[in-house]
Amino acid sequence: MKKNKDGLKYTLISVASVSTVLFVWWLVTDGLHLVSHLILPSPGKVVDTFIYKLMGGKNPDGASLFEHIWASLQIALGGYFLGVVIGVPLGIGMAWSRKFERFAKPLFDIIRPIPALAWIPLMILWLGIGYWSKVGIIFFAAFISATINSYAGIKQTRTVHLWVARTFGATNRQMLFKVAIPTALPMIFTGLRLALGSSWVALVAAELLAATKGVGYMIQVGRMLGRPDIIIVGMITIGVVGYLMSSALEYLQKKVIRRKEVA
Repeated sequence: MKKNKDGLKYTLISVASVSTVLFVWWLVTDGLHLVSHLILPSPGKVVDTFIYKLMGGKNPDGASLFEHIWASLQIALGGYFLGVVIGVPLGIGMAWSRKFERFAKPLFDIIRPIPALAWIPLMILWLGIGYWSKVGIIFFAAFISATINSYAGIKQTRTVHLWVARTFGATNRQMLFKVAIPTALPMIFTGLRLALGSSWVALVAAELLAATKGVGYMIQVGRMLGRPDIIIVGMITIGVVGYLMSSALEYLQKKVIRRKEVA
């Protein structure tokens, strides 16, 4: 009963905060006309533009909202999965093997501070301005978070758990897959969620490379045409889609960890 009351209370607080922002936004635009619509469109104008794009409208950027989202997802998820597939095993390997850590970690520590956007010129030189250059930028955005959190998760494995496993005759491989990785799963999933967020954030910059579709491209067109309503629709779309993907990953995390606990 208490949990239900707390949940209702937090829901009401969230609704109140969003409503307050929308009211202030309406007040300074349509209410008191303190800000020009060329700088900040009213909430009504943004809603109209959102519905128009959602229902298949293709002006002024040449595609509907769903077409933009699909184009962006292909790029973002392509780079994300590539970053995760390489980053997670790399982080686990560096944390588990002292020799491999000495070999790989110095190079990783040099790459880690480099922003994903700094790779744009090299991606253009290496991969051109097509799909794979965009995926390459997203890859570096996802790769760092996935590696760091996987590394930290394995490093946090308690020595006593490994000692008990070794006492019962577990091999090095069994200790890794039966003790260390299950213990590190929360940190690994945190890395996956951070990597997903980083991938989605880097999307706008990645779609600067000769894109014709994508949410980032839509935002750029809105900027060039002086259409802040298009820009805000793109920003809201990035936020909503990013939230949905993060929520799906959080749901998967709970399922996997609960299954491991039952096992």
